[in-house]
Amino acid sequence: MTAILTDASIPTDIAGIHDREVEQIFGDSGVLSNSIPGYRSRQAQIEMAKAIASSIEGQKTLLAEAGTGTGKTFAYLIPAMLWGGKVIVSTGTKNLQDQLYLRDVPTIKKVLKAPVSVALLKGRANYVCHFHLERTLQNGRLTSREDVGYLRDILRFIKTTSSGDKAELARVPETAGVWNLVTSTKDTCLGSECQYHQDCFVMKARKEAQQADMVVVNHHLFFADLALKDTGIAELLPSANTIIFDEAHQLPETATLFFGESISTSQILELCRDSLAEGLSHARDGAEWAKIVSPLERAARDLRLAFPQDSVRLSVQQIAPSSSFFDCLDVVRDTLLALIQVLEKQAERAETIEQCRVRALDLQTKLDTWCDEAAQNTSSDGKVKPAAPAKNQGPECVLWVEAYQTSLQLHRTPLSIAPIFNKQREGSPRTWIFASATMAVKNDFSHYVSQMGLWDEPARTWPSPFNYQEQGILYVPEQMPQPNSREYTDAVVDAALPLIIAAGGRTFLLCTTNKAVKHSAERLRAEFEQRGLTFPLFVQGDAGRTELLDRFRASGQAVLIGSQSFWEGVDVRGEALSLVIIDKLPFAPPDDPVLAARIEAMEKKGLNGFVHHQLPEAIINLKQGAGRLIRDETDRGVLMICDPRLISKPYGRRIWQSLPAFSRTREAAVVVQFFADLEAQRQLKQQST
Repeated sequence: MTAILTDASIPTDIAGIHDREVEQIFGDSGVLSNSIPGYRSRQAQIEMAKAIASSIEGQKTLLAEAGTGTGKTFAYLIPAMLWGGKVIVSTGTKNLQDQLYLRDVPTIKKVLKAPVSVALLKGRANYVCHFHLERTLQNGRLTSREDVGYLRDILRFIKTTSSGDKAELARVPETAGVWNLVTSTKDTCLGSECQYHQDCFVMKARKEAQQADMVVVNHHLFFADLALKDTGIAELLPSANTIIFDEAHQLPETATLFFGESISTSQILELCRDSLAEGLSHARDGAEWAKIVSPLERAARDLRLAFPQDSVRLSVQQIAPSSSFFDCLDVVRDTLLALIQVLEKQAERAETIEQCRVRALDLQTKLDTWCDEAAQNTSSDGKVKPAAPAKNQGPECVLWVEAYQTSLQLHRTPLSIAPIFNKQREGSPRTWIFASATMAVKNDFSHYVSQMGLWDEPARTWPSPFNYQEQGILYVPEQMPQPNSREYTDAVVDAALPLIIAAGGRTFLLCTTNKAVKHSAERLRAEFEQRGLTFPLFVQGDAGRTELLDRFRASGQAVLIGSQSFWEGVDVRGEALSLVIIDKLPFAPPDDPVLAARIEAMEKKGLNGFVHHQLPEAIINLKQGAGRLIRDETDRGVLMICDPRLISKPYGRRIWQSLPAFSRTREAAVVVQFFADLEAQRQLKQQST
């Protein structure tokens, strides 16, 4: 069990270290107050900074939960910058990574006059590759006029940029397909054999990271490297004194993604495409390349067609032994082996053919592991037994299949990342800080601790400085149907519409599924048109997240409908956002094979899968969604949670007690009056100015 520390429980010989310096920096008349316009000293921030400084001094681990508005970024950056030695800071997303590197870190360096060198390190797919850019220019593979224009932009960009980071070239969308052709992967990088090795942006970024005092990365990069040894973190980790994870609540999901393995039909088709192109370019006389590649392409497509549905997630146990899936999988393995045999004979003729051979062997190894484990878990009567690890394959894993519209993925996912992550933390003593606004459930860190394997590590929580009781209302509408009913999304829109009107737009509608996003958008669009309402309506998927948020803020009276990507990491302050509507409690989908396997494993140990896993997971996600509403001391608004289970189910009390301490109501009239009062205050403010 993780201990919840009080100030009194911290040893005084450690607690006193650096406390005076922290007070001088963060206090009412401290350096920050005197240097940053609008900065306000907050006791919770001071205490958090002291706790982190103590952990750094003692090379200890600390779980630090700080409510919205505490100022946790400064609370961990300043002690790390002053006393952390070689520091790695890992954030939840690339956007937050850029924000830290471009805004927060420079601000603190300037204020403290700290001679600290800082580097930004991203995954190799974020950097333009000279070799692949030249190859794309020569091959002329581009099919659209738009991509041709983007390629010209990238060509100009590479002549002026010092970093090669595609984030600097805003003119070319991050989602543009052309990026895949001008960046490298671990599989397609030529390494020291590349003629552009000396000019390589990836190598330059890694070298800067090696030499810097502080390196800013993101969780995907951190765990991808620990799993793949490809991004430079493995080289950085031994020399690091302090590791800080911001948005640490995301770590279990991210680590699970990278400590598992997956093979997709898309990877196989890309291998076929590249093998054909390189074979024809460098060894045309060595084989009948089209005849070798075509059977594997066909087998990969047949594997996807083994499932007629557009979207499906099945564990191996759920796939019928009579299904064509297993036969198709055998054909993929056979045709892949045939390609490997040809590539091995021709590999010495070109480095790029050798590269295709290495990729093919890697796919073969992963396929063999997946199929061998699937066979071990199938009994003689054709029924699949519960997943068990193959010999020497590490922790227990669940095997499952995910089919998309045009591709299929085979997954091998560990049931628990705790033993894997703890192995990574072994070795030289160093500080590990896990910071987030949402790790605990009513100050109980047990769920997070068990996921990450952080048993017996100290944990502390600091409340938000906001006065939620006065700043906001939690509204749960009455007479809502059950969330699994067909008419539920329509009922959500019906209940929300009067409040959207009362709020003057200024609304986030956060849905738990993409289907609900689409249906809600159709309904609201029709209702706005019918009623002559002019609120701009922004829908996830219509544009990138950053662009949608910029438009939302600029409008001042818009409605934005989104799913998971808008539940966290989104900061809209002021009057532009006054109403956050959450359609359902965010329980994981019941058809998730990994969730089902984890619950089964927990119940074998005598634990209740719902109480000990699904419920705390949903509460942490809900806290993130609720956290979009009140972002500073002057924000006011309403959090509307439509799900009747918040009131009707015994566990509902535990959920709403974990949310900010808003005033609560079930009456729509109370909410409408709240918005009327807000509007009156706005009018008075405008008149006075």
